[in-house]
Amino acid sequence: MAETTSDIHRSEGVRGLVAIREDYLAQTRRKRVYSTVLIALFVAMMAAGFDLADGRNAGGFWSGLHRVFDFPTELLAEAWEKRAALPGNMVTYFPALVETINIAAVSTLVGAMLAGLISLLATPGLAPWPQAVPVFRRLLDLCRAMPEIVIALMLIFVLGGGPVPAMIAICFHTVGALGKLFSEVNENADPKPVEGLLSTGARWGQRMGLAMLPQVAPNWLSYALLRFEINVRASAILGFVGAGGIGYELKIAIGWGQGRYDAAAAVFLLLFLTIVVIDQGSSALRNRLVKGE
Repeated sequence: MAETTSDIHRSEGVRGLVAIREDYLAQTRRKRVYSTVLIALFVAMMAAGFDLADGRNAGGFWSGLHRVFDFPTELLAEAWEKRAALPGNMVTYFPALVETINIAAVSTLVGAMLAGLISLLATPGLAPWPQAVPVFRRLLDLCRAMPEIVIALMLIFVLGGGPVPAMIAICFHTVGALGKLFSEVNENADPKPVEGLLSTGARWGQRMGLAMLPQVAPNWLSYALLRFEINVRASAILGFVGAGGIGYELKIAIGWGQGRYDAAAAVFLLLFLTIVVIDQGSSALRNRLVKGE
């Protein structure tokens, strides 16, 4: 009887494993079917959207596709013919590059400080007003939802052209982007030091400054440096809408067309070198902060 009971248990165990395996395989097949359907829908929507856009553009995409390299070819050819003037052009546009970097630096610094504060207010378990956590989270969502170029255009209409509208626009978006990342870092931090200070009667600011910030500061700085790279590119793009910086000079050089392509090439080269230097420098600094390398 004992052997029979043991055999029954083994048989039930085998059937259970088989049932689990069949259930897993069925879920895998369903997931593949759903993924295939979603990919097919995505491709169909992309094709329909492209067809609609091409139709509204009078079907000019295919007819002009063979000319896609005409502009870079003309630009490089003229820049090569006037290559002797390249160093002088780079010196001429260097102050505009400094203005672009200043816009990115100030907007990143101010945006990171505001994002850090709001992220603490939007993190459950850390916020001094738990009922207001959803409000601060929606505020971060709003900051991320507004594109920098839209904010810059509205501010240029009110304040006029210049670096200030660009700085405010980039700062606004930086608060939303970094606030989301900072909040996720806060949620993964160890709450025990905060709880220990709370038990001693420490105020909220003391708990955050002494127990939370030392834990999250390396990741915060890493994300802020990454955002600085993005903001340099954004400030250059905003120059095309009159927000100052090297992007504005690039718009003028391209707008003049042939005869000023050497100036456009100098601006492109300055911007490329700047982004490479910032990317390499910030990457090395991030590795040292986070990994100690």
